[in-house]
Amino acid sequence: MPSSLKWLLNLPRGRLSRRIALWVFISVIVIETIIFFPSFHNRKKELLAQIRKISTAKISVMMQLARGINSNEALMKHLRQLQMDPLILGGTVYRADGQLIGHFGEAPELTLSAVQHSGTRDFLSGNGTRYDSVWMAEKLHAGCTLIIRHDATSVKKELFAYFLRIAGLVIIISLFVTAGAMLALQPIVITPILKLRGDLISAGDAIGKDREPPEFYAASVRRADELGEVISAFTKMYEQTTDAIAERKRAEESLQESLRRVESYSKALNKELEQGRHMQANFLPPRLPRKPGWEFAAFFKPARQVSGDFYDVFDLPGGPVGIVIADVCDKGVGAALFMALFRSLIRVFSGQTALEGLTLPGEKTPAAWDTSLMETENPYFFHTSALEAVRLTNNYIVQNHDDLGMFATLFFGVLCPDTGLLTYINGGHEPLFIIGPTGVRKKLIPTGPAVGLMADAPFRIEKIYLEPGDILVGCTDGVTEARSPADSLFGRKRLEALLDQAGGAAEDLIAHIKSSLFDYVGNAPQEDDITLLAVRRSPEAVSREDAEGCG
Repeated sequence: MPSSLKWLLNLPRGRLSRRIALWVFISVIVIETIIFFPSFHNRKKELLAQIRKISTAKISVMMQLARGINSNEALMKHLRQLQMDPLILGGTVYRADGQLIGHFGEAPELTLSAVQHSGTRDFLSGNGTRYDSVWMAEKLHAGCTLIIRHDATSVKKELFAYFLRIAGLVIIISLFVTAGAMLALQPIVITPILKLRGDLISAGDAIGKDREPPEFYAASVRRADELGEVISAFTKMYEQTTDAIAERKRAEESLQESLRRVESYSKALNKELEQGRHMQANFLPPRLPRKPGWEFAAFFKPARQVSGDFYDVFDLPGGPVGIVIADVCDKGVGAALFMALFRSLIRVFSGQTALEGLTLPGEKTPAAWDTSLMETENPYFFHTSALEAVRLTNNYIVQNHDDLGMFATLFFGVLCPDTGLLTYINGGHEPLFIIGPTGVRKKLIPTGPAVGLMADAPFRIEKIYLEPGDILVGCTDGVTEARSPADSLFGRKRLEALLDQAGGAAEDLIAHIKSSLFDYVGNAPQEDDITLLAVRRSPEAVSREDAEGCG
């Protein structure tokens, strides 16, 4: 098959080509149809005029030959001779006043009244086979009017043949115009659009696979029309897209480099924090003391890798046991550093207080220090001497780190294991609870402000005896301020309700509080460090009256 014919046959395959061809074809049909109707009407008028002209000529000749007609009967007899003509089927004769004289052959549908009222001179039947026309001749007898019925079958056939010729011509013209339009549009519009489509596919493929694009057809086209503007817009869009992608790649590379640095820094920081966590864990007692007749239990969970909470249980010279639970303000690394400082100062000052610039035991005691216990119970002077570590720690923090604004709520108690005497200072910390056989029997509320807020702050020393079976329980505010998924606080009342039902070993009590707390918190994030400490005196312990004491 010749390539030109193959190309021609392939023209209608494109959807756009078919749409354009259809619209061109319809448009030509509509235009030719609009032109056809008046032409068809004129042709019909011409054919009917020919019939009317022929019958008029015959009637005129007949009336000229029939001179001397002096009656209507003679007129009708003479007119019936017109039926001899196959074209004339019949007729009707009217007098001048409109009265019917008579008719012959097939009666016309057109009447004189219709002629007089509407001015109609002729009439074509609905099926197109009969044609009526009015013939008025001055020489017709007494001014009579004649309406002739003609056989218009030949006219109908001629009009149908005319319609077929015109319709065929319209279709042929439409096909030729459509084909010509397609031949013209193919190189001007269709081919550029198809090539532009190929450019779009290639551009998308090149962008998607991040590779160099092929040579675009659009790059070689210069057209001063709308399609040229579209091609130019495509070229500009592709350039802008590739520039944006290149810029994005540079930004991504920069971001990846930043992420690598951040990741490296994060790993280093996590390593440092992990080391800090291990170091802080070493500050906590590796194991709690074991004293005959006493149980010690604790739980500690930081909110972050390092914590500002701490607890401590340690032996003091002479037999007493130091008990500390504290919460440094804030969280994180800063709080953890101060936690280590507070813990070290309490340990040092409670057993060795000879540090430069601080008042030592035996020297003049500040007015803020409560000496009533020293004066009235001299056997327990060492307890008060150890508790002076709170004042010394407070003054050290204020003198050396006041600009950092760091402080801690702290409970420090000195316990005599033999007698159950607990001498303590509560520096702004959560109340500790002493639980007896019937529930909470005593709250050890604050006896002074938080440690590190102001120099020479007043810290009152209190004492209480832990009776056989009693449990001392302390916690940080991470317990009472823990929040549920609905954002409600665990609260001190809920904690006290748990303590009122407490009994048994110190470990069991800690486990019970911990289980209730985490059930309440659920999957809500931990916002603060959690620390619990419990000390239980065995129910079988020797009463304080029989004990020898310590200190």
